[in-house]
Amino acid sequence: MAKPETSLVLDSFSLKILLELQRDARQTVAQLSAAVGLSPTPCWKRVKEMEAAGVIRGYTARVDPEKVGLHLTVLVEVNLTHHAEDLVQRFEQAVAVSPHIVRCQSTTGQSDYLMTVIAPDIKHYERLLHDTIFRLPGVTHVRSSIVLREVKSEVALPIGQSTTPGHR
Repeated sequence: MAKPETSLVLDSFSLKILLELQRDARQTVAQLSAAVGLSPTPCWKRVKEMEAAGVIRGYTARVDPEKVGLHLTVLVEVNLTHHAEDLVQRFEQAVAVSPHIVRCQSTTGQSDYLMTVIAPDIKHYERLLHDTIFRLPGVTHVRSSIVLREVKSEVALPIGQSTTPGHR
């Protein structure tokens, strides 16, 4: 069962902490506090508060898929037969346990879901398509787009960045 998230006001120090952790989550509290201009104890407390409130969801290492034998990325559009709550829940639960589906988003537009699938090669993807994706609850239509080249892949959020082009 998920922990209830609490509301937390993020001031300029908290935003700086988030930017720094996105840049390098392995830095010590001393390094982090120096980077944001806050003493270590209040800095550590803010990090813990943001973790407890669900603002910081976790820490992870970024792994190069190519270097671990995962050479194929596929964007998969999925439509469901209908949108009854029980079917949607079964579909989403089945997606959650499939390790090759690394991202799944409920969308508007032509598809109900957009998934990112990572596999070693096209043969593995074909097998995954037939053995897993086509068998997901309620799937009626699947459209696959093979990623030829990744142009940009950022995990850092643009915290405090203006949305106006050229504005800093």
